[in-house]
Amino acid sequence: MSELAPLLEALRQTEQRHVWHPFTQMRDWEAEPPLFIESASGVKVRDLEGREYYDANSSLWVNLHGHRRPEIDRAISDQLARVAHTTLVGLTHRPAAELAERLAHLAPEGLTRVFFSDGGAEAVEIAVKMAYQYWLHRGEPRRSRFVALAGGYHGDTIGAVSVGGVPVFHELFRPLLFEAEFAPNPAHCGDADEAAAGLEAILERHPGEIAGVILEPMVQAAAGMLVQPPGYLRRVRELCDRYDTLLIADEIATGFGRTGRMFACEHEGIAPDLMCVAKSLTGGYLPLAATLATERIYEAFLGAYEERKTFFHGHSYTANPLACAAALANLRIFITDQVLERLPAKVELTRALLASFSELPHVGEIRQCGLMVGIELVREPGFPYAWGEAMGIRVCRRARSLGLITRPLVNVVVFMPPLSSTEDELSEMLSIIREAIALETNG
Repeated sequence: MSELAPLLEALRQTEQRHVWHPFTQMRDWEAEPPLFIESASGVKVRDLEGREYYDANSSLWVNLHGHRRPEIDRAISDQLARVAHTTLVGLTHRPAAELAERLAHLAPEGLTRVFFSDGGAEAVEIAVKMAYQYWLHRGEPRRSRFVALAGGYHGDTIGAVSVGGVPVFHELFRPLLFEAEFAPNPAHCGDADEAAAGLEAILERHPGEIAGVILEPMVQAAAGMLVQPPGYLRRVRELCDRYDTLLIADEIATGFGRTGRMFACEHEGIAPDLMCVAKSLTGGYLPLAATLATERIYEAFLGAYEERKTFFHGHSYTANPLACAAALANLRIFITDQVLERLPAKVELTRALLASFSELPHVGEIRQCGLMVGIELVREPGFPYAWGEAMGIRVCRRARSLGLITRPLVNVVVFMPPLSSTEDELSEMLSIIREAIALETNG
């Protein structure tokens, strides 16, 4: 028996007695020993017994440059020596100002104002509320409806769920939500024009009523890494301009290099009216999110105090200085490590290695945009595994036994490694995933 066995058993009992996990059927969780992560460095994490695992989903899509980056560690430590937190209500601080300036510089043209928050869902809530209030201030109160995409995912708070289109996550809560219109899923349409026609039909049915169109640009991540047809995002921007409505880009999963560009909107050269960022903003260190807006939107909220045009939204930890310091250090690494310049070779290597996955009889479609990858598992071509078979979970458990951690989207195995992964590390990670699929689906 390992010397750690008594400690592990005590921790297991404590954990399973008190912790309720997200997106987890707790009956299944309680049936097996939990994996305790004790430390990490680079692209690997370690458990309490010292076993190492590749972090192949970037700790749920947040880690960009690897664990324990000295630059980010130092930035947090230096800020901690000054002040850990101070409110942004009635006060401000240097890290918030500097980060807002940096984000405005990096963002698509015209996004000059930055409203900080703590997580992706809240960034979306803010964008939805801003869009609605913007039209009120413009004297158009009928513009209170939103259009989203079937299969879209924008977080789990009530407003974010209202514009979400993943039934397994959202349908249960439908009675609590405001009504939204859902355009056809572009990944399921033949081309960009066909997909855009479905959106335009909605805009035509509701003239003067749509406050905004919200989408994940290029890739619908939680829907299974569904990649949009070329030209679709540009067509959406054109339709929003034609029908005088706001475009909200949810770059929470796609932002900060994940698709090969700093922001996914850059692939088609468009700029949204509102843009939400979170996840990788601090490099996986601390919770922080932001909603970026244009000057036109910002100016609609200016007025005399008694006009009550103020945007009444906030949080106790808005623009936490430690998180802002981490984010600034995280963004500097893009320059010092030439992250975006080195991505194309990694993306092409990943594409080449994934080509061999199609030889596996239970692999269906392989979807990739940058280093965002979804590997679909099927019982046979055109026929998915039944929900209860939990094939995605089984393959990911097998991968863990081989030294790699990722998490499925039902029967889609996700591969979203840190951008810092070397070509050798990418090759080894994909080799493990391929072996796990082969072993589990042929078992």
